Amino acid sequence: MDSTKKVNIMRIKGKESKEEGDMVIIEYPFTIFINDEEIITLLCSPNSLKELMVGFLHSEGFISALSDIDRIRIDEEKGLGYIYMKDINKFNEKLRGKRTITSGCGKGTLFYNVLDSFKSKKIEKPLPLEIDKIKEIVRQFNKKSELFLNTGGVHSCALCSYHDIIIFEEDIGRHNALDKVFGKALLEEIDVRNKIILTSGRISSEILIKGTKRQVPVIVSRSAPTSLAVEMAKELGITLIGFARGEKMNIYSNFPSLIF
Repeated sequence: MDSTKKVNIMRIKGKESKEEGDMVIIEYPFTIFINDEEIITLLCSPNSLKELMVGFLHSEGFISALSDIDRIRIDEEKGLGYIYMKDINKFNEKLRGKRTITSGCGKGTLFYNVLDSFKSKKIEKPLPLEIDKIKEIVRQFNKKSELFLNTGGVHSCALCSYHDIIIFEEDIGRHNALDKVFGKALLEEIDVRNKIILTSGRISSEILIKGTKRQVPVIVSRSAPTSLAVEMAKELGITLIGFARGEKMNIYSNFPSLIF
């Protein structure tokens, strides 16, 4: 399915105007069902929908492992995703949980209690930071987003080692982009506990919680973290890096051994 659409615009430059075509990102309502019960509608980009669905449900605790899933079905034309669980009773308690309006694009919904942030096991051994390699990975990351270059309307997210970008995803929402990355990692059984997350968007508490639940030791962004994300990162042993641009970056928590 296409992620962009061509529209006619009037482009103004100085005192001149010109009518021409331009590309905009598609905003796509995607409704998720568990065993035919509607759970949520996400506003997203219409790519990697299977990964988004699995990543979101894993983030929110509806599934704990790939083995919980019996089968998956996607209806792209209608914007519907169906996931069938082996144990239907496993998510009933979750449906009664508190929903939280997030600070993300489109006022996303999270099905978590505030105490969830403290249930994840603290990372005891931070990943040693190889600064030059992080700078190189960020440079690769910045060049990879074709949708952003074409439309300026998406966030990017990647799962990386010090040597490679392993998974790269884009979406109109930074939460969705991260869930797509984690969903693909779960489907492909990739261990994320010794990896790095790169994101183009702001690191807020809910972004940090998604990483913490997977025991990701390092989160890097081109943008800024929030105060709560910094406090939680310090508490949970995550190395949080913001404003990673060119030769610069700020390390906000758990200052590790630096290798230049």
